[in-house]
Amino acid sequence: MRIATASQMRELDRITIQERGVPSTDLMERAAAALAQAALELAGGAPGRAVCFCGPGNNGGDGVACARLLREAGLEVRCVLVGRREKLTPDTRAMEARLAAAGGALEPFAPDDAEFAAWCLEADVMVDAIFGIGLNSDVRGDALTAIHMMNTCDIPVVSADIPSGVETDTGRVLGAAVRADRTVTFTLPKAGHFVGKGGLCTGRLTVADIGIPAELVDGEDYPVRTVEAEDISLPVRPRDAHKGDFGRVYILAGSVGYTGAPVLAAQAAVRSGAGLVTVGVPAPVWPVAAAKLDEAMPHPLPAGKEGQLSLDAGEAAFARLSACGVCLIGPGLGRGNSVSAVVRHLLPEIRIPVVLDADGINALEGHIDVLDGRKGLHTVLTPHDGEFARLGGDLSGGDRLGAARAFAMEHGCCLVLKGHCTITAFPDGSAYLNTTGNPGMAKGGSGDVLAGLILSLLGQGLPARQAVPMAVWLHGAAGDLCAGEIGEYGMTPSDLIAALPRVIRQHVK
Repeated sequence: MRIATASQMRELDRITIQERGVPSTDLMERAAAALAQAALELAGGAPGRAVCFCGPGNNGGDGVACARLLREAGLEVRCVLVGRREKLTPDTRAMEARLAAAGGALEPFAPDDAEFAAWCLEADVMVDAIFGIGLNSDVRGDALTAIHMMNTCDIPVVSADIPSGVETDTGRVLGAAVRADRTVTFTLPKAGHFVGKGGLCTGRLTVADIGIPAELVDGEDYPVRTVEAEDISLPVRPRDAHKGDFGRVYILAGSVGYTGAPVLAAQAAVRSGAGLVTVGVPAPVWPVAAAKLDEAMPHPLPAGKEGQLSLDAGEAAFARLSACGVCLIGPGLGRGNSVSAVVRHLLPEIRIPVVLDADGINALEGHIDVLDGRKGLHTVLTPHDGEFARLGGDLSGGDRLGAARAFAMEHGCCLVLKGHCTITAFPDGSAYLNTTGNPGMAKGGSGDVLAGLILSLLGQGLPARQAVPMAVWLHGAAGDLCAGEIGEYGMTPSDLIAALPRVIRQHVK
């Protein structure tokens, strides 16, 4: 799905109203109808009770109109103004008049009124229409109190456009935010529905068409998109194919104490269809890798006394990987000086696409010039937040999406910033937000599986713009399959690998 910014939505509204002549109240009525439908579903239909918390802006107007529609549907409704009456927008005043004509009222928010509080506690649904997509400062005052009420009443909440307190373009929580069960957004989803702490507040997301002309929506450029199931497509393999047709990939990984990382990465690559998988590991790790890897081809590399790659390992690895189409560097390598030197020496020499994970990324700390030297080549980095910070990525402002896009553009790489709603950013400023995955994947080794999966799809000839977001989605989908069958507590990275073929089979077209 295309992701719109707050400024894009404001401009689409402006053109629709001012240049196309669509009455703004018509757009508001359609938004309210979608909001009311969601509220009725949460309430279980009529009869019932609803509380609509409405700000003075146009988001509040959606809530006031929703309150009228809920009354007409048979619910008992209290519509509450959270904010100053003198700040009511013209459209919100118009919706208040329609509510009054239908027998309702927009009453002042009175959180200290015991009768009001008791009534709210008996509600079947609450509607959050306090702030819309324009919020850019911390929530305070009555709005903060209303948000706290919605979050502590144990009553289902539906939010209008975006949960109040969430910054639209970043997903930052501005002081506090409504934790919605449903969010009904208008025309297009926004980044704040997915990323950051705010992305955890969305609940089930519905995108409602409120009448903005399709040609206006389609005429905009949307550099950020979500990845959905319908975006995943792998080609049917030709009947006369052989193993060389599906990629020769190389993995440089492992050290004493971290023997599982290269095995997991290699198994993920094999299970996702790579034709030939070669794995270079330090010599002390080779017996373990050889015993566990039947389908991949591990080979020993020179190692130092601590069981990590020695300085001589780079030349030996280069001799093997030069015959491959893609390589993965990093899982379980360790953070010794010799390891970092090997990685930094190899990267300028390798002219094929490289996936850098874990200690392959850590080797660039203080040496970002090595990464910059690969501009024009495909380099994929897969850091978690800590590794990203060591590379110089700035997450201090809470804007993970903006930080990922800025880094990818500055350094000419593809950045996979792992975490909730993993972000894949490209050098041209485009980015993809993942929609699969669950907390059961938060275990050591899950990242090795993802790295091996990215390696495999790149090795099979898929372009990076397709392969990398697809690998992230498939990785999360395998995790969701495991969570459903095993549960989040007990699932392991090995379970992810076992689930990959079943997930992939559904998307071969």
